Amino acid sequence: MAFISGFLTPVSESRKEEYIDSARIAWPLFKDFGALTMRECWGVDVPDGKVTSFPMAVKLEPGEVVVFSWIEWPDKATCDACMATMETDPRWQDMAMPFDGKRMMFGGFEEVFAG
Repeated sequence: MAFISGFLTPVSESRKEEYIDSARIAWPLFKDFGALTMRECWGVDVPDGKVTSFPMAVKLEPGEVVVFSWIEWPDKATCDACMATMETDPRWQDMAMPFDGKRMMFGGFEEVFAG
C-alpha cells in the first residue's frame, strides 16, 4: 500500500499566492523523486476547538490560515530517499518557504484503507 507524508502548517492570508507558487515549484521535484500525487488544501472551514483543533495545533495567529497537505508515495523507502535529498540537492535550497516552519506539523502514514 501507499505511504503518505502529511503536513499541517499556518500560512499568512497575504501570502496565499506565494504559497501556491512554492507548491507548483516543489511538485516537479517531488515527482522526480517518485511522488505519485500531491495535494495542497487552503483552510476555509477550520473551527477553533476547546481541547484540540487544527488552529491550536499550529498555534494559529491572527491573519493566518491552516493549510493541510499531503504527498502520496508508492512506499516509505521512496519517501525517505526523497527527503534525504533535501540536504544535498541544491534545487531544494533555492525554494522559498512562505510559512513558519517551526509551527509546521508533519508525519508519515502507512495507508491501511483506500476507498
